Amino acid sequence: MHSTMRDYSVFNKFNFERQPIGIKFLFHKPDGIEKLDKNLAFCEMLKEVQGRGPFYAAKENIGCLGPLLLGMEDHDPIFESGQVGARDGIFKEPNANKRIYQYIPKLPKDTVNYVVFSPLDKLSFDPDILIITANVSQAEILLRARAYTTGKMLSANSTPVIMCAWLFIYPYVSGELNFTVTGLGTGMKSRHVLPEGLMLISIPYDLLPMMIENLQDMEWVLPLYTMSEEERNTYFRNTSNELRKASSK
Repeated sequence: MHSTMRDYSVFNKFNFERQPIGIKFLFHKPDGIEKLDKNLAFCEMLKEVQGRGPFYAAKENIGCLGPLLLGMEDHDPIFESGQVGARDGIFKEPNANKRIYQYIPKLPKDTVNYVVFSPLDKLSFDPDILIITANVSQAEILLRARAYTTGKMLSANSTPVIMCAWLFIYPYVSGELNFTVTGLGTGMKSRHVLPEGLMLISIPYDLLPMMIENLQDMEWVLPLYTMSEEERNTYFRNTSNELRKASSK
């Protein structure tokens, strides 16, 4: 596992209440990081790492549907038939629950044997995924940084269940930033992983350099946010007039 190459210090300026979490998917066992000594659902790893520091998890440490999502085991017909979600009352009939497995993201079979988790302040590797727990004001800055140099539309992908797939797996395989609000996923809600109403933003490795550069370059608090209504109307009027004059020259 390669050591850290990037400078992630710009994220410290947010003063997040909870440390961002770096995640690495590995084929080979990592060196210099302790193994988790218990079995937890995939989503519970977020809470665990914030309380204890870096660790890695193998198949025997990962409960719920984590091994399926990571390609560590074959499909589970009981879950994928829709029986569980229908019995739990999440879906009315098994057919509705069964449908979600047509698009739940998964990693290829037998390509990942270990998953490393680390808080940002103890990060010793460049993560495949960086998951940030933010309030809405912090999330606005982060999501604006995603569009700052690209103008790309923001979108959030998820299902009511198996939220871990959309936080851990989807950004990694798609290369797209994804986000959700705590309390929307039934598994995380039932396990009380995090308080409700927080933004979870998952950034894949290939977007991190751009995000870091944009955060360093852009204004975090836009002047528009601190203007009165009268100042804002004057600003837009003057800006429009200036741009019209410039375009007519």
